Amino acid sequence: MSKLRITEIFHSLQGESATVGWRTVFVRLTGCPLRCGYCDTTYAFKGGEWIESADILDRVAGYQARHVTVTGGEPLAQPGCPALLTALCDAGYVVSLETSGAIDIAPVDRRVVRVMDLKTPGSGEEARNRYENIGHLQPHDQVKFVITDERDYQWSCEQLQKYRLDALCEVLFSPVEGALQPSNLADWILRDRLNVRFQLQLHKILWGNEPGR
Repeated sequence: MSKLRITEIFHSLQGESATVGWRTVFVRLTGCPLRCGYCDTTYAFKGGEWIESADILDRVAGYQARHVTVTGGEPLAQPGCPALLTALCDAGYVVSLETSGAIDIAPVDRRVVRVMDLKTPGSGEEARNRYENIGHLQPHDQVKFVITDERDYQWSCEQLQKYRLDALCEVLFSPVEGALQPSNLADWILRDRLNVRFQLQLHKILWGNEPGR
């Protein structure tokens, strides 16, 4: 395996997705071709350290956790990411990938739980959505909508219906911190009887915006 450019490897509680609350090792890869207006990890756009994949595995093993999440930035922007994901699966971890949905997910090991965004208009990157990825989703994968306002919510509902996403896999609706009142999003979901999971970012509730938490 090759080297990958890593911003940080850290141990925390999973703050999002279906495994929220589980002790998890996060491997944050450096770099992202998108510039979402609400991004909370801009520090991962540049810098980082080139680390051999074997050394990444050793550092992950040191935390003795069952769950590993590979995140970014956009992890799939680095060609070595799929091989790292496979190596983590081979090592026996429950592996998830957080991806923007702008890059082909087909090369990703089918054992990996792919948590894939569909970028809303409010992100400023709606045009980057690779809708072909929907055809690669499996029941254990998840589609995430990060919602800035009611317009984003309506757009998300349209995609949910158009692609029958809730019949493919779990669907996550999240409010953008500081832009949309969480209770408003919760009320809309209840009003419209959506088969989606409402989620807040647990790590921010616990530790704020502190990097590496």
